[in-house]
Amino acid sequence: MILNKGETLFRQGEKGPLYRLRSGLLKIVRVHEDGSQILVNIILPEEIIPHHSLISPNPYFGTAVALIPCEIEVLSAADWYQSLQGDAEKLRSVALLLQDKLRMMQQRIDQLTEVTPANRLRKLQAWFQAYTSEPLANMLTQDEIGQFLGLRRETVNRLMRAQQLNGKQSSKHNGM
Repeated sequence: MILNKGETLFRQGEKGPLYRLRSGLLKIVRVHEDGSQILVNIILPEEIIPHHSLISPNPYFGTAVALIPCEIEVLSAADWYQSLQGDAEKLRSVALLLQDKLRMMQQRIDQLTEVTPANRLRKLQAWFQAYTSEPLANMLTQDEIGQFLGLRRETVNRLMRAQQLNGKQSSKHNGM
């Protein structure tokens, strides 16, 4: 299945199949009763989601939205859970998937524990560049970037403006 940028794969609270992201990036947002949204996760190629349902079924924790065009494989929940029964190798592969996700979350913690906000933003931008050439600001709003980094939107805006200004000044100096 192909999902275009901005399209929703599943919604918070629904139940359904599991998915393997073959290519692209998805964001997982948690929607609160007042309609506000909080960015809680980014899904990378080859991840199977939802993570909290890899061993047993649960409603979707958040809403999955394509950040860039995505190719997605739909995995039947009934077939998935049946295949886990007595298959030590499949259970090991699930454990490895969860381990990889834990390592990714450790990288996120590293981003969040950077002392300066500018370094937090640079680390997040570098992390995204490992998966897409699309600029971070084209995929996430400043609010979402702030949520992901533990910063206010105004701080993100100031940092991104400073980066643009520094980039323009660098190109002027290099062109002289």
